[in-house]
Amino acid sequence: MQVARHKHVSFAYTLTAADGTVLDRSPEGEPLGYVHGTSSIIPGLETALEGHAAGEKLQVTVPPEDAYGVRDEALVHEVPKDRFETDAEIQPGMQVTASGPQGDLAMVVVEVGAEHVTLDANHPLAGEALHFDVEIVDVRDATQQELAGPPGAAG
Repeated sequence: MQVARHKHVSFAYTLTAADGTVLDRSPEGEPLGYVHGTSSIIPGLETALEGHAAGEKLQVTVPPEDAYGVRDEALVHEVPKDRFETDAEIQPGMQVTASGPQGDLAMVVVEVGAEHVTLDANHPLAGEALHFDVEIVDVRDATQQELAGPPGAAG
């Protein structure tokens, strides 16, 4: 059976950056499962898996625009330090959540100055080409429950 819309696909993967640094991998013996064609994984990887079958191994490079997008400098903001409601010391690399009109937004502290903090709302992998080593473990028809999505999901 081939990977196609509404098939449940399980695959093992290793994700690396351009320099070969391992960014993520599926746990040994625990492949990632998803329903194909439901935007459950990044678009570039989903497209690359289309038409392949269980047992196949492939290497896939996904460009930023088909992964987490290109970096958008408009998502980098400098805010006054006194707007932070915390007793903890604010440090680069910390993740913070800001509430806005579209809901909560995760941001990373990039720089801490005497009076301002620079925050970045880009996904940490925005602007990165992602390199996947993939082995398709299983392809089967998705169940009605899998097609419906997780409980409480709009669909």
